[in-house]
Amino acid sequence: MKKNYKLKKTISLRQFVAEFGESLSKQMKERLLELGPRCVLNRKEHTNILDLKHMEHLKHNNTCSESNKLVQKEYIYGQFIMKDGEMYFSEKCAVGTDAVASSCVETIYSTIVGPTILTEAGIGAKKIDDTNIDYVVDSILSECPEVSEEHMAILAKYRS
Repeated sequence: MKKNYKLKKTISLRQFVAEFGESLSKQMKERLLELGPRCVLNRKEHTNILDLKHMEHLKHNNTCSESNKLVQKEYIYGQFIMKDGEMYFSEKCAVGTDAVASSCVETIYSTIVGPTILTEAGIGAKKIDDTNIDYVVDSILSECPEVSEEHMAILAKYRS
């Protein structure tokens, strides 16, 4: 597999909709853009598999399972997968030494009604469509914290 060095690793929800949104409904685009002020999407080697993280990359205290020590990790609020023009919510996120899945990931995945598909990366996922996009976005917004005033002040400088 040839590595794409020009691939943007972190993109906004607006960029996500521009890149993948041609097959998404207007309602899905609008709801996804509601996550924009709080969240960004990160991807690694697969261009179509994106982890949803807080805009400020906040770190939270977590206990390391191997050493039982307290460590700082960033929450991932979900993983979106685009496949054949359809959007899916993954059963797992790309967790590691610096990131852990938020508690909402398992809840959202188990609540979405529909069959599980297996992606080329071996990840199980369920389809997001107009019938469940409201639940997915509302669940993420209820878990993901607001952005700080300091961050909003920085963004205001770039908008003016």
